[in-house]
Amino acid sequence: MGSMTHQIRVREAVPADWPAVESLLAELGRPDVRGSEGEAEHAARFESYLSRPDAIALLAELEGEIVGFVDVEFRQRLNFATPQAWIPDLIVLERARGRRVGAALLARAEEVSRERGCWGITLESATWRTDAHRFYEREEWRNTAHSFSKPLTDTPWPPPPPEPSP
Repeated sequence: MGSMTHQIRVREAVPADWPAVESLLAELGRPDVRGSEGEAEHAARFESYLSRPDAIALLAELEGEIVGFVDVEFRQRLNFATPQAWIPDLIVLERARGRRVGAALLARAEEVSRERGCWGITLESATWRTDAHRFYEREEWRNTAHSFSKPLTDTPWPPPPPEPSP
């Protein structure tokens, strides 16, 4: 491990972590619910998520500050004897990137998935997140599939890619 990794602490999330998690999700580009009418409902949903036996949520702290989040769901796929781990969210604060925070989160997610007997672990990443794709490849993840999405409401998801900066 590099000298910076000893400062990274990965731990399970608790309900009181919701303000940090909702900020991280907003930074990733998810709907920003901070200060919204439904914020309490989202906090309750997060607390409920944390109690699910088929999921785990992990946070990365760097020098005592929450700088990253990953959640892992364990799903049974047909014709497999053991579950597959799936990462719906992996987020590292932009200012903390390049400090092995994402690698520490992925390593712990993989460790937990192995402990649960999973046969594999997977995630999706938006097509325009090329820096993230390079990161996954450095961490020995393979690009093995395409992801397709169809909005079922008036709210388009995922949002269009950001415009390049001038």
